[in-house]
Amino acid sequence: MANDSPVLPAVTHSLALALVATSDAPILLLDGALTVIAASDSFSRAFKIDPTHLTGVSLFAMGSGEWDVPQLRSLLKATLSGAADIDAYEMDLDRHGRATRRLVITAHMLDYGDPGNIRLLLAVSDVTDARLAERLKDDLLREKAILFQELQHRVANSLQIIASVLMQSARRVPSPETKSYLFDAHSRVMSVAALQHQLAASNVGDVELRRYFTELCGSIAASMIHDHKKLTLEVRADEGVATPEVSVSLGLVVTELVINALKHAFPDGRGGHIVVGYKVAGGGWTLSVADDGVGMPPGGAEPAKAGLGTSIVQALAKQLGAVVEVRGTDPGTNISVAHAATSRANKAPALPVAV
Repeated sequence: MANDSPVLPAVTHSLALALVATSDAPILLLDGALTVIAASDSFSRAFKIDPTHLTGVSLFAMGSGEWDVPQLRSLLKATLSGAADIDAYEMDLDRHGRATRRLVITAHMLDYGDPGNIRLLLAVSDVTDARLAERLKDDLLREKAILFQELQHRVANSLQIIASVLMQSARRVPSPETKSYLFDAHSRVMSVAALQHQLAASNVGDVELRRYFTELCGSIAASMIHDHKKLTLEVRADEGVATPEVSVSLGLVVTELVINALKHAFPDGRGGHIVVGYKVAGGGWTLSVADDGVGMPPGGAEPAKAGLGTSIVQALAKQLGAVVEVRGTDPGTNISVAHAATSRANKAPALPVAV
């Protein structure tokens, strides 16, 4: 066995040289003094260094000395001592008259079983283009988010302008029926404007529903309730989050039901209380709007003809996979939109979830 021991380092060294010679990646084989023993052709091409000027040259003297970076020198010495390997160390290679390149360097010591015959395998990857692409992507995403926020603000402002025009028209027309339609349109546009404003404030990500409903109802109350001592609007909501798309549907349900309560539950200047509720239980959720107004028609029957608001709520509930329930509470009415728990495989990922 003693006669075989000199053979093993020689074989290992030959394999290392073969690996470097055939590699498509930029690789250097260094000795214990960090002198180049061999370099792959791809290394010479990538860094525009004549291969005849590499062998026998110190790593830090290659080219015009641009590889002599103090931190790299320190890390390579630590690797040679066995203290650590270099794994994905990043550095900028600054060369006179050429663009700076961002490099990722990996270095591992080869174990020849001979402390006096140290070899270091150093691989270099040029990630300049990849990092530039990442920065461009991040910049585009930030720009997209800013433009989206600006678009939301402009939409909300435009809706408020439309609402003002509708209100002015309603005040001028003599027909009570036309006036009523215009007031209804004004209320809906204002509620959607408030909804848009709250979504813009959510900064595009998942929406916190308690805060969302609270701010939305605050906007509705400010624009539609004239005497806040006589008529109040309250939110009682569990914690939960939803995507912006689902939040739009939930917000429209709330605005339609609150408008309906304000329009029908408190006739002739009657005062009262409206509660918007949101509860999460067992994987399902229930959104409700309850009032203590005049209640449902005698006998508990719903109006023969569903209005626009009812049709909107029914359509939104269907979109959310939820069911609408209307019941009298004596006094008042409670309208709920409930989504039952479903299996994990069938549950739509966009639905609200508890936090």
